Amino acid sequence: MTPQAYPSGPTPGPTPLMKFWGRLNSSAPLRGLFSLGYALKAPYFRTVAPRVRVIEPGRAVVRIGKWWGVTNHIGTFHVIAALNGAEAAMGLVCEASVPTTHRWIPRSMRADYPAKSTGGLTVTATLDLPDFSTITRETGGSLHTVKVTFVDDAGVEPVTAEIDVWISAKRAS
Repeated sequence: MTPQAYPSGPTPGPTPLMKFWGRLNSSAPLRGLFSLGYALKAPYFRTVAPRVRVIEPGRAVVRIGKWWGVTNHIGTFHVIAALNGAEAAMGLVCEASVPTTHRWIPRSMRADYPAKSTGGLTVTATLDLPDFSTITRETGGSLHTVKVTFVDDAGVEPVTAEIDVWISAKRAS
């Protein structure tokens, strides 16, 4: 999958996260170091130890392994642990996509868990990139949905989620 192009207006330069990822994604040990640092960013990320696989504008992929700390009473992946992985992937896609002239904040989440999981999860978050030139201090901001898919080791999609994020322009400094 190729990264999305920004819809119109000037193309924002790479975000600080993308610059940092560009320096650390060349090898498994460096990606592991990046993933460890990212897991320390929010306490609940540490509970699922997300391993960052892909970060690009409009898309982020993390892997969360199955271990006793993320399982429920029937031995499948606990949905709250899965949603912690969703939050981690959503944060990456927003940081990679939203230019430094703007900010984002999660507003709501919807989740469905139609099937049992049988292993670790690959979590993919996607965001259709808005035209950031239309999101100004005058227009306020706008709500955008990050779609999150989960695929377990057997190829089953045990969870689906959507996270709404509010994107607004920062004040000019």
